[in-house]
Amino acid sequence: MLTFEFLARDGAARRGRLTLRRGVVETPVFMPVGTYGSVKGVGPAELEAMGAQIILGNTFHLWLRPGLEVVRTFGGLHRFENWRRPILTDSGGFQVWSLGDLRTIGEEGVKFASPVNGDRLFLTPEVSMQVQHVLDSDIVMQFDECTPYETKGHRTTEHEAEASMALSLRWAARSKAEFERLENPNALFGIVQGGMYESLREVSAARLAELDLPGYAIGGVSVGEPKDEMRRIMASTPRLLPEGKPRYLMGVGTPEDLVEGVAAGVDLFDCVMPTRNARNGHLFTRFGDLKIRNARHRLDERPLDETCTCSTCAGFSRAYLHHLERCGEILYAVLASVHNLHYYVNLMRDVRAAIEAGGFEAFAQRFHEDRGRGV
Repeated sequence: MLTFEFLARDGAARRGRLTLRRGVVETPVFMPVGTYGSVKGVGPAELEAMGAQIILGNTFHLWLRPGLEVVRTFGGLHRFENWRRPILTDSGGFQVWSLGDLRTIGEEGVKFASPVNGDRLFLTPEVSMQVQHVLDSDIVMQFDECTPYETKGHRTTEHEAEASMALSLRWAARSKAEFERLENPNALFGIVQGGMYESLREVSAARLAELDLPGYAIGGVSVGEPKDEMRRIMASTPRLLPEGKPRYLMGVGTPEDLVEGVAAGVDLFDCVMPTRNARNGHLFTRFGDLKIRNARHRLDERPLDETCTCSTCAGFSRAYLHHLERCGEILYAVLASVHNLHYYVNLMRDVRAAIEAGGFEAFAQRFHEDRGRGV
């Protein structure tokens, strides 16, 4: 199902090895997001070549399209999308948050109108587990309510956050019961909620630990809160989680967020930012962020990052990428996405090496100095 071993520690930073049904994942790790069974603009061979070890799928969206009948025909998501390594699927909880007025939350689950065709649907912890069983993902996430930063136009109160957190805990128990009933051979992770209230996070983490799940995630961040609030929760929550189990920070974030998360004791990260920002002309480099649409790149023969070993930097200039982006060429999105994902995946490779060498603090300082230099 899952084994997790520590190879090195440096302060709170952890260097681990996560063994799943379909392979070994070296941690800390960044997981590219493949919402509809595809990491946007980047194929499986390119992902493997850059060192991606595990990717994400979105339970909610795959349930709607292509639907369970199609995925079941292929024996699961791996064969359907031709990805041989591990996959993590979220539970649909984030979509409960993002659907807004399209959904109604109750004790049993969430009723909503399909954003695809308007059909009335009902997503429960049991249904989420059943969908993820068909997807056959290596890591399954419990169904939860992603507590919003704001509720009905005001900052979510502690009372409102507590009610939401308690509901997620009840759903966690139901998720585990259904996961076991289905005899799912994969690994189920719990999700810590509690909004921006550290005392609620403590309760959530303690109650989830009683379920003795294989791993735990920190949810309910990057949902509209100020950056300093996110950092506070990101810094305080990992220490509440069981020491010997993998810790996953959901949906975060910038390169700086990843390094800060590792320093707090996080093992797994995911975010749509590398591919989404790439498509919007925002590229990450060792020496800061680059806006490829800026006219100053029109005649620039240099690669995006002269220290980068990705196929984009090996073959194409800033001037060419500037031209493609200005013309709206599809190739731009592909080349930019390859570069940004390569940057994220290999940033984590460098983080792992720094922890192994006992030099993570020095690495983090150099990282911030380089990123602040500017391109």
